[in-house]
Amino acid sequence: MSRVTKKASSVCTDSPLSISEVCRKMTLMRQILTSCFGPNGRLKQVHNNVGGHVLTTSTSTSLLQAVSSSEPLLKLITASILNHLSRFSDCGLYTGILCFSLIDHVQKSGLRPSVAIKINKQLLEVCTSFLNQEDCGCKVNVDFNSCQSLVTLARSVISSKPACVLTEGEQQHISTLAVHAFLLTVPCGDTPGSPDRVRLGRTVTVSIEGQFVLDSAVFPGLLVNVPDMQLQPTDSERTRRGPGPFRLALFTVSLSGDLSEFGEGSLEVHSGAPDPEDLILDELLKLGEQAVTDQVEVFMCQRVIHPVLQHYLRRHGVLVVERLGIALIQPIVQMTGAQAVALYQTPIPPEAYGQVKGCCVRTVGSREMLHLLPPREPAPAVCTMVLCHRNDTMLNELKAACQRAEHVLRLTLRDPVALLGGGCTETHMAAYISNKGTTEATEAALSLGVSQSQYLLGLNGFCSSLEAVALALVHDGETGLVDLSYAHHWSVPQGEAIHSGTVLQGEAIHSGTVPQGEALQRGDGDEVPATCGCGLVERSARPGLEWTPLNTRYPSRPAPLVVGKATPPQLRVLDSFTAKLNALQVAVEMANLVLDIRYVIQDVN
Repeated sequence: MSRVTKKASSVCTDSPLSISEVCRKMTLMRQILTSCFGPNGRLKQVHNNVGGHVLTTSTSTSLLQAVSSSEPLLKLITASILNHLSRFSDCGLYTGILCFSLIDHVQKSGLRPSVAIKINKQLLEVCTSFLNQEDCGCKVNVDFNSCQSLVTLARSVISSKPACVLTEGEQQHISTLAVHAFLLTVPCGDTPGSPDRVRLGRTVTVSIEGQFVLDSAVFPGLLVNVPDMQLQPTDSERTRRGPGPFRLALFTVSLSGDLSEFGEGSLEVHSGAPDPEDLILDELLKLGEQAVTDQVEVFMCQRVIHPVLQHYLRRHGVLVVERLGIALIQPIVQMTGAQAVALYQTPIPPEAYGQVKGCCVRTVGSREMLHLLPPREPAPAVCTMVLCHRNDTMLNELKAACQRAEHVLRLTLRDPVALLGGGCTETHMAAYISNKGTTEATEAALSLGVSQSQYLLGLNGFCSSLEAVALALVHDGETGLVDLSYAHHWSVPQGEAIHSGTVLQGEAIHSGTVPQGEALQRGDGDEVPATCGCGLVERSARPGLEWTPLNTRYPSRPAPLVVGKATPPQLRVLDSFTAKLNALQVAVEMANLVLDIRYVIQDVN
């Protein structure tokens, strides 16, 4: 068919980063991500101007999926962040803030993009090598013999989502539940047939609106919603049947007996032939007879079961559950070892049956649910996390936060280490790279084929970008500081003076509460927090600490504080090592890619 309008030529944009409108959009996106960062981040409401669903969130996945942009560079960066989140579930805002900061510093410094790309690649290798060192001062070991570090890791993920609206007690409760659910899905022994592999279980989340957060709980096994089924006895804590295990049959095909299940088309019935619906019902009853003969105790179907078949099975003492939905099929298969049967015209093969240890009725909020207990090991464990909250928005954010916390905990199985949170990893790593880069500037510049001044300019921009991530945690007019001994991040509330024993170091002081060049008098130290952002450095245990505002130059090299196994610290915030390391690589590589783009060609048809 011929076109109604003539096809327009593609639009070619030269040097997109030199266009003010593109820079304005990137600055706006950076401000949006920065304002969402951390436990005190600001919420965002996303809605269509013609109406529809209103999204309230500060989570990077929800925000980036909901916000659309016509700018190709923003689309590229957004796609890379979402791809990172699909694999690691954490550090999405971190990736975006660091990427935009690197681009912004290159533009403001006047460095040629080709030179900045070389320097960024070399500094990324230094960062990766530093974080992978055994004695890295930013790393702590995750001890699976104690739940303390696991709970801290889960709480760091959950507390960073302010849209969950949780008190400290609720954060601790949900974090403990997340760790409990995670541990239930880790099998005690090796996977049968694959001793070198561990097959993890699954956590199924049930959301209940209108209940208190502290009513949330974790149950081993599966909770199945059965609103239309008469469950007896009504006491939710009594076991329905005697000791198991019980044989279970699972069907994914509809057992309603409708002819529509065979698809569209016409059906011809000859005179005197039996009714097709009667024939189908006979097949269903034969299926029921086999189930009773094979001593099936639990009969489950993803779709609808014919009322006559239901009556027959219940009359013979079989527990019938229909309308499971597709989401529960795989967890049931994984927990019970059953094979989902997709036909009812043929007999059920013996290997298709599964087992449950027992079943009982539980009242969860306003719902009555059937609790299927998992069989004994070595079957993979499946558990159900019941999450309660006051309204739907908070509940959705809480559910997403718990799923991300579970993914982060699973990442620690592969690499049982974590990074210091609260911005301390970024400030410590920035100080380390700054000192190492300044010391080796001549050799590094020669190997990269750039001048020493260019290298130092790129080094300063890279370190400032790392510190910009830590500074993004500071909201409400707080002052972000870094100590000169360990290079950890500290935060001072607005309007409070900062006390130390020496003059602040640095070329410029960005804090409004400390005049430039003014000596800071020694005080009782109550204005500075008791600990740094991660909780590792305590002010009382380290007398004589000196601080300087973030993004100022300071000459002293930090002494890496190595955490000893004999005296584990009471850390407040931990970040996923695997997720943050990949986020660092994605941010730098994406910034280099954007800086390297010379032309953007758009099809406007």
